[in-house]
Amino acid sequence: MTENKQQNNDQDEVRLYEKFVTRTEELLENGKKTLDETIKRAGDELITAGNFTKEQAEKVSVFIKRDIQHAVDSADAVKEAVDLHRIAVGAQSIFSKILSNTAETLSDLAQKSEQQLEFKTGEITSPGSLTCKNCGEVIHMKKTAKIPPCPKCHKTFYRKSY
Repeated sequence: MTENKQQNNDQDEVRLYEKFVTRTEELLENGKKTLDETIKRAGDELITAGNFTKEQAEKVSVFIKRDIQHAVDSADAVKEAVDLHRIAVGAQSIFSKILSNTAETLSDLAQKSEQQLEFKTGEITSPGSLTCKNCGEVIHMKKTAKIPPCPKCHKTFYRKSY
């Protein structure tokens, strides 16, 4: 595939991602459908409009689900880590046990969060900063785009922050 053709394909996928997210938000606000149902409906509408293929919609829906799940998991982790019932225990022995359990839970959450923050070249992502996991180079994504290889070391794995 020529470079121009690849760039056009990348731009098409980014436009699809943005349209997909906008339509999914509209459908979620207006109805009581599940996220999966809403994403499927938004994809079907965009396919029917003739702007995108089924394959493109399926590929981009995976990225959207990943980004939404990441946001939900982050919110759940904060709620779980700040559970007031754990902190309100009066006896020191129970408090000690709670702290030990909390440390294990936070460690597990940190590992899961770290895995969900790993992105790679070729994926589409929303705006944010990507730090190369190999050399530490930071790429600032100003808008939704396909992730390029690291400009410094050409590796393909990043950690995302917002």
